Amino acid sequence: MPHYLSLSFIIEEGLAISELKKIVASIKKTADEAGVKIVTGDTKVVNKGSADRLFINTAGVGTVPEGVDISAGNARPGDKVIVSGTIGDHGIAVLSQREGLNFQTPVKSDCAPLNSLVAEMLKTSKNIRCLRDPTRGGLATTLSDFAEKSNIGIIIEEEAIPVDRAVLAACELLGLEPLHIANEGKLAAVVSPRDATKILASMKKNKYGEKAAIIGEVVAAHPRRVVMKTSLGASRIVDMPVGELLPRIC
Repeated sequence: MPHYLSLSFIIEEGLAISELKKIVASIKKTADEAGVKIVTGDTKVVNKGSADRLFINTAGVGTVPEGVDISAGNARPGDKVIVSGTIGDHGIAVLSQREGLNFQTPVKSDCAPLNSLVAEMLKTSKNIRCLRDPTRGGLATTLSDFAEKSNIGIIIEEEAIPVDRAVLAACELLGLEPLHIANEGKLAAVVSPRDATKILASMKKNKYGEKAAIIGEVVAAHPRRVVMKTSLGASRIVDMPVGELLPRIC
C-alpha cells in the first residue's frame, strides 16, 4: 500500500516549459488515481548536452498489510502463474518511437498504477506467493527469477499468454521475443492453486486486469528453469534475454 512519494527532476537546459507542465500534470493525475501524496522533491537544471532532456527520480514509502508474505522465493509446486494482461506493450511502444517505426495499429504504453489491482487481489486472498512487475527483461526474466529463488520449475502455455496482435506482429517483424519485452503496467503473480480462480476473477473486475490470464503452473521438475509449451505442441526452455533491447528507461 503506497502512501508517499518523492519527486526529483534533472532538467536539461532548453527543455520547453510547456512540456514540463504536461509531464507534471500527468504525474498529478496518476498520483491522484493511486491515492499517493507527493511530499518532497528537488529540481536541478544542467547545461545543454549534459542530460537527455529530462530525468525523473522517485522513491516511495508505504506499508505491507498484516498477514501478507510475498517473495520471489515463496513459489511451491502446484501454484498457478497469472499475468494481469497483454505483455510487451510498453517496450514496443518505446522502441517504435525511438526507431521511427510506424505500425498500422498504434502500440501504446501500458504505464498504469497497479496498487488498486494488488489491493483487490489481496482482499480476495492472502495466498499470493510471488508478485512483481515484469519490467526490463520482460516476463521471461521475472519468471526465471521466481524459479531460481524458489528452486522450482515453471511451465507456461504459449497459447495462454495474452499478447496484443500489433505487438506480436512487431516482434515477428523485428525478430524479438515477446517474453523479453519490457512492461510497465503489468504484473506477474504466483498464487495458491486453491485460490487462483477467484483471484483471477477479482483481477478481471479491475480495469487494469481485464485481460488477466492463468498462463502456467509451478512444478517440482526441472528446478530453476522455465519451460514453455508452444502452440505446435513442443516444449522449449525460456531463457533470460542477453543484453538490453533498449537503453535503460526506468
